[in-house]
Order: sequence, then structure tokens, then C-alpha cells
Amino acid sequence: MQKIIGLGNALVDIITKVDDEVILKKLNLPKGSMTLVDESFSREVMRHTQSLKKTKASGGSAANTIHGLAKLGALVSFVGKIGGDEMGSFFLEDLKANKVTPFLIRSKKDTGKAQALITNDAERTFATSLGAAIDLSAADLEERLFEGHHLLYVEGYLVQNHELLEKSLMMAKKTGLKIALDLASYNVVEDNLAFLTEMVREYVDIVFANEEEAQAFTGSTDPREALLKLAEITELAVVKIGKGGSLISHKGDTVIIKIDPVESIDSTGAGDLYAAGFLFGYIQNQPMKVCGELGSLLAGSVIQGIGAKIPEEKWEDILRKARRIMD
Repeated sequence: MQKIIGLGNALVDIITKVDDEVILKKLNLPKGSMTLVDESFSREVMRHTQSLKKTKASGGSAANTIHGLAKLGALVSFVGKIGGDEMGSFFLEDLKANKVTPFLIRSKKDTGKAQALITNDAERTFATSLGAAIDLSAADLEERLFEGHHLLYVEGYLVQNHELLEKSLMMAKKTGLKIALDLASYNVVEDNLAFLTEMVREYVDIVFANEEEAQAFTGSTDPREALLKLAEITELAVVKIGKGGSLISHKGDTVIIKIDPVESIDSTGAGDLYAAGFLFGYIQNQPMKVCGELGSLLAGSVIQGIGAKIPEEKWEDILRKARRIMD
């Protein structure tokens, strides 16, 4: 089986269910966005949510996707930067426990934290303190990291460091890897549009986006139109449209993936797990319809619980359903 390497922010997710949007307004966090904050603001978020129940899990967008791929049985690695603290050890041990080959670089800073505030409509809003993750730099990358792999999966949040993102894409392409990029968040796209467009046009083979990210990237409010605009500059484009399923454009063909309605408790990780399912099918040369259905299977599973990880007890059933889809 082809091997996938993920590159992204190594973070520990701290997930909190909030009863309403008042806390978001008090903290001036745009609903549905990912906002980078400093450690002081991170503590302020903790203060405002101290009475609410929290769960903790290793995270970061690309790491969530790699974790999902590993659970499906794919061969995977992950590159990121952690601190020498308890959170860093927690992150490392989680990778090992889930059969992910870790390429983790140590920093003197504390391991990064992503605080996800989940509103009653299952929308997630992130206040992310990158900590050690922000120290991941172009200088940390070596071509040997990409050797033996077939595909690089990169989270769009890394676009905050233009040099790092461009060098990773250049090295992966030089080593002969396919490259998949998730656009991450509409505000990240808006702030880096020109650079992102150049990177996709020059290096990226597969682009994942939700409706808001696709609109921010293309300027089109219609998902199908946005899909076709993305497909003009990359080999394979995917636009996820929530309850409407997803749209895929590949080599001139458009595939519509419908989904069975499920109760959504928390949308955290839906895009990450969709990418995991999709790429699992892709590396096995499955038809686009199968890839999309695998993506929807995992996305639909993760939104039925809190957090960006699918509970362990659900994986046996998921694997059975995945085999049925591929058959």
C-alpha cells in the first residue's frame, strides 16, 4: 500500500461544549473560524470556560487526518514540532499507540493547544495557541523525511509560514510525491489568497475545501462553480457542502456524493476525517465515487460525538462499512 506523510501543527485539542454564542462574542471570536491567539489569550479562554466540561485529545488538522488513515489501515507518518512538556509526551505517545511513524522535532516552547468551542448547532470555533508548533520551520525539513512516501498531506494552517509551506511542497514534488492540501479555514484563505493560489497552481494535486473556504478562494458563492474554478488549477478538487454531501471534480468529470442524515453533535474534525477516508480510497486507486463515500463515512461518524477523533468502539463497524463500499 502507498504511504502517506502528514505535515502540520502538532497540537493538543481542548474541546468545550458551550450553551450559546455569548462566550464567542465576549472573546471576539468569529463563529466557525480558527483564530491564532497568544498564551495570555489562551488562558483567558480557559477562564471563561472553566466551569464547562472539557475533553482532551492529540490534534491539529493534519494529525487528525493521519490518525484516521492509520485506523483505516494505511501506512502513515507525521511531521510536527512539540515541547518537552507533558502535553508533548501525550501527543507523541498517541501517535505511537495508533501506529503513526513520528517525525517530531522538540522545541523549548510548550506544546501548542487548540481550544475548540462547540455551539449547540455543532459549529466549532477555534482559539489556537501554536506554542512549539509555530517553531516548525523550513530549516527543519530534509528530503529524507519524504523518501519512501507516495503522498504528502498538508494542512492549510501552515500557510501562516510561507517559507515552510513552499519548501515542503517543493521537496515533496522533487521526491516524486503527490500533494494534497486542505484549505483549513476561510479566514486563513482570505489572508493568504495570492500565495495560496500560487502554491496550488504550482505544486498541489488535490485540494479539499468546504463551502466557505471554496468561496474565499474562488470568489464564487455557488459550490459547483467554485469547484470548477478550483479544478482549473489542480488535478483533483473536492468541495464539502455539509448536509448536502460533497462535490468532486477529477479530470473533467464531476461526481456528486450524497450522504445519509445523521445527528450532528460536534463538527470538529469532520473535514479532517473526510480527507482521511477520501485519501484511503485514493491511494488504492478507487473510483472517485468510492473515495467520496469513504470520506463521508468517516465525516458522518466523527460528528456524532464530541471531538476530532472517532471513538475506538466505532472503528470495527466503520471498517466493515468501508470494505462494503470498496467492494
